[in-house]
Amino acid sequence: MIGTLDAKIPSGPLAEKWTNHKDHSRLISPNNRRKFEIIVVGSGLAGGSAAATLGELGYRVKCFCYQDSPRRAHSIAAQGGINAAKNYQNDGDSVYRLFHDTIKGGDFRSREANVYRLAEVSTNIIDQCVAQGVPFAREYSGLLANRSFGGAQVSRTFYARGQTGQQLLLGCYQALCRQIAAGTVQMFPQTEMLDLVIVAGHAKGIIARSLRSGKIEKYAADAVVLATGGYGNVFYLSTNARGCNVTATYRAFKKGALFANPCFTQIHPTCIPVSGEHQSKLTLMSESLRNDGRVWVPKRKEDCAKPPNEIPENERDYYLERKYPSYGNLAPRDISSRAAKEVCDEGRGIGPGGRGVYLDFADAIKRLGENTIRERYGNLFEVYEKITGEDAYRVPMRIYPAVHYTMGGLWVDYDLMSNVPGLFVIGEANFSDHGANRLGASALMQGLADGYFILPYTLPNYLAGQIGKRPPADSPEFQKAEGEVRARVKKLLDVDGKRSLDSIHRELGLLLWDKCGMARNAKGLGEALQRIPELREKFWREVQVPGDGEDFNQSLERAGRLADFLEFAELMCTDALARDESSGAHFREEHQTPDGEALRDDGNHAAVFAWEFQSDNGHIAPPKVHREPLHFETVHLTQRSYK
Repeated sequence: MIGTLDAKIPSGPLAEKWTNHKDHSRLISPNNRRKFEIIVVGSGLAGGSAAATLGELGYRVKCFCYQDSPRRAHSIAAQGGINAAKNYQNDGDSVYRLFHDTIKGGDFRSREANVYRLAEVSTNIIDQCVAQGVPFAREYSGLLANRSFGGAQVSRTFYARGQTGQQLLLGCYQALCRQIAAGTVQMFPQTEMLDLVIVAGHAKGIIARSLRSGKIEKYAADAVVLATGGYGNVFYLSTNARGCNVTATYRAFKKGALFANPCFTQIHPTCIPVSGEHQSKLTLMSESLRNDGRVWVPKRKEDCAKPPNEIPENERDYYLERKYPSYGNLAPRDISSRAAKEVCDEGRGIGPGGRGVYLDFADAIKRLGENTIRERYGNLFEVYEKITGEDAYRVPMRIYPAVHYTMGGLWVDYDLMSNVPGLFVIGEANFSDHGANRLGASALMQGLADGYFILPYTLPNYLAGQIGKRPPADSPEFQKAEGEVRARVKKLLDVDGKRSLDSIHRELGLLLWDKCGMARNAKGLGEALQRIPELREKFWREVQVPGDGEDFNQSLERAGRLADFLEFAELMCTDALARDESSGAHFREEHQTPDGEALRDDGNHAAVFAWEFQSDNGHIAPPKVHREPLHFETVHLTQRSYK
């Protein structure tokens, strides 16, 4: 039973909440920490940093990932940089400005207290990572360099060329390896969580399957931390790694955890356009490129087929600079994506199918020189050339929006604990910090903030009352959960159909992109909610899953994830239909300003929509919504403008 959602936000002035909360949080003595076992699911920046830090504090940690190594976590895909309010450029930045930009960028749909804390601890992250040896770019003087990202008028983004996520993950991985060698962290690679185990209302373990052997095992702990990333692959084509999925968080949802704001999915404006049905994923071109690249399309439809270098300057429409002069090419992602869709819908898109716009570096190369651009973005240009065969130093890149990040996730309180006691959720897997639109370079910031600087302080508030309460892994609750997992695996393998997993997943993805993508409306969402259950029935009747469960079986892995996507898609569209307003990346066509921007309804929808799973005799029933009102004491609710 769930009563009023209590975010447990500390009292007092906003700037003092986190310090006061830490000062009055419960502690666990060093000798007692080794008595606790913590399960961390996921080994990206959030999970890896949490596991390493908890291990160093003395807790016994079991860390699970489905990759063959933590180094292959999806965090490496965040290329452009990481935000921090250091004000190294002396351009007026501050903790408050980063907080304000993040609240505004999320279109006023996130908690003030959580976002301020994120901005506050951002400065510690950079010092931590420099100490780990992360090779951030430096200026000639030796000081750390910064560049700008969307939705900000200051330079606060620290970067390592175009591979920031990879370098940060290597730093985190070193810390994790140190704890593995010390024996405080036990690593379980190529192991996938398939269910959460609840004992007496508390999260006390997981059921996991070895992807190498197919063996299903039970793991008990004093608390469970989910750091399993986002669910963008529900759309089939996204910038996410192929393995990214919703399974861990969705299985926790089915065990009672609330899923908050699932319709808040971010479309990134700077992606290599779709080239055909052969593609299994899309490739992101970092938002950092928009520092020096200018976005444009031809002014006239008849010029779209011409080579770009043959279109004179006065026949080009630099539409972001025209529409948003204050921010220009660094307008936030949701706004930039819709603007690209708008010009393409007008028939002025370029490339195959007219679904593309130009990202042009000619002016920057002329102003700064090609060598400077190579130093800043060289590896990104190499990736672009490998995929498209085009040299972006000579001709403009072609880009188009694509599904990227998910702001929705499991509901958590200020301590990052879900409504299920003992279940903590960090990084992209929770909903807490980004509202309806994430600012660029803030994903790495949140992942490391949660893992290094927040969870280690808040976890003891729960653990201090749990000493000696860890159940054995052969208790009835674990055996029941294991039986349910085995039955689900058998059900997947028993379907004797002919359709491939990809064909069904692609059909689901196209449906969601059309009805719940960059723009949504009540009619389209209603159609999606009719068709998704039909597609789910088709999956359980027609899909083909070869092989068996007691073996290395990638088809079985993907079938389980797709089955969860087919259920989760319905929750996502239900949320989008219930939120009868536009906010950030959630653009309901019925609610827009005269100039086509998102029109919020603060009177009715300034709230978190947290959904509770419901079933009826084993069948999915309409979920129940719980609303957490959002209160703004420091930031004034205004119509978001980047003009």
